[in-house]
Amino acid sequence: MSDSEPELRAAQASASDATRVPTPPPTTDTDALESLAVLFQDSTEEREIPRKQVVSWAFWDWATQPFNSVILTFVWVPSFLVSPFFLDPAVAASGVVNGTAIDCDTPANAATEYCSALGGLDANLGWGIMVAGILIALLAPVLGQRADATGRRKRTLAVFTSLLIAAQLAMAFVPGVPAFFWFGVAMIAFGSVVSEIAGASYNALIVSVATPRTVGKVSGLGWGFGYIGGIIALVIVVALILTGVLDGTQAITFQLVAAGATVWTLVFAIPIFFNVPEPPASAETKRVGFFAGYVELFRSIARLWRNHRPTFWFLLASAVYRDGLAAVFTFGSVIAARVFGFGFQDLVIFGVALNLVAGISTILAGRLDDRFGPKGVILTAIGGIVACCLAVFVFASSGQLLFWIAGLVLASLVGPAQAASRSFLARVTPQGQEGEIFGLYATTGRAASWMAPLLWGAFIAIAGNQTVYGILGIALVLAAGFVLLFFVKAPAPREEISR
Repeated sequence: MSDSEPELRAAQASASDATRVPTPPPTTDTDALESLAVLFQDSTEEREIPRKQVVSWAFWDWATQPFNSVILTFVWVPSFLVSPFFLDPAVAASGVVNGTAIDCDTPANAATEYCSALGGLDANLGWGIMVAGILIALLAPVLGQRADATGRRKRTLAVFTSLLIAAQLAMAFVPGVPAFFWFGVAMIAFGSVVSEIAGASYNALIVSVATPRTVGKVSGLGWGFGYIGGIIALVIVVALILTGVLDGTQAITFQLVAAGATVWTLVFAIPIFFNVPEPPASAETKRVGFFAGYVELFRSIARLWRNHRPTFWFLLASAVYRDGLAAVFTFGSVIAARVFGFGFQDLVIFGVALNLVAGISTILAGRLDDRFGPKGVILTAIGGIVACCLAVFVFASSGQLLFWIAGLVLASLVGPAQAASRSFLARVTPQGQEGEIFGLYATTGRAASWMAPLLWGAFIAIAGNQTVYGILGIALVLAAGFVLLFFVKAPAPREEISR
């Protein structure tokens, strides 16, 4: 070997090192990888989604709406489960004077055995709903996380939709006798749990039928389908009662209503399972056992705080104002009946009108969501709802016309707020974690679900049991949610990103 060869090789090696691209060292920092997870809003995928898939997805909202509108809000619970049907016959008879039930909202009548017993039914129903809320808070995010990890969100949706159908079917076998009251409460609580968990999986599937450019419109379509489905279901009930086919004074009527809701959900839930594709399993979400899932849940919350803080703050803010929105539905019928003298038929007709307005406005508002972003839609809606609440409180003496006007305006705002909330969360959710994040969405909502009922009751108690003062409690919760959301950083509308 000549003396120059080592120098030549050294020079070649030096040149090679100078031109070689450095290879980064391997890493196992999963939190760093998590911070790189792509948000749905930031993904660049723009694909043509068949209308059949979008409509099939939205029909699940239509399919399950009778549980909310007919069973919970306007018919089965208020007119059957917490009615004299479930009182001791002698106590129930004591509340009827000259063929008319006594008014329990007056101080003199409130102390009677009849009114006290009805109040007991209300309270016991509240305990059942509270237990349901706790179960939802505990189960929804972990089950959503498991669905993300396995890529089986549709299977989770199928299981809990089937359980909702079973709960409604069981209600069809509840006779109007006191011995079955707790069974009825149990089925309402069970139905609430499985409905919320199914809803988390359903919401997570929105990424299969929407792009960042269309997610607001698609979310609004789903809510709109739900409201319209509620309208049709309520109209059917009213028509059957007004034509004498059903008799609102007989327990069999409410058993048939529950059976009808069962068939409705069974039939209209089918399309989503055949026509909507399953999103891929999450690469970041670990497949762990059920109880170990809670450990992963807290780790995920910590990662959200570190890496996707707008998502974290939105979950917190939405929990507050969604509790106010829920209170609007929960106590709206109470205000109508107690303060403005609405009867059963008035309430159902009012419910039909509200659902019609809410359905149309929600579908239309979805386009505003895509154009201007969901945050503006939500803030405008909540601000308007607070104004409606204050108007009803201040001008309560004006009579039913005021409540009709305020109620219709409020209905035109509630739907858009709900749809835009789902759209907002879909936009700021890391891809592959939809089930878990929407599970957290259900959990945070339940974790805050005590605020509006507490302030509702507190304001009424302070005002000497004047129901109208409860409106101020609802308005206060909504206003707090408005302030919290105002400071949440929102994703830019898709049109701005594409410019």
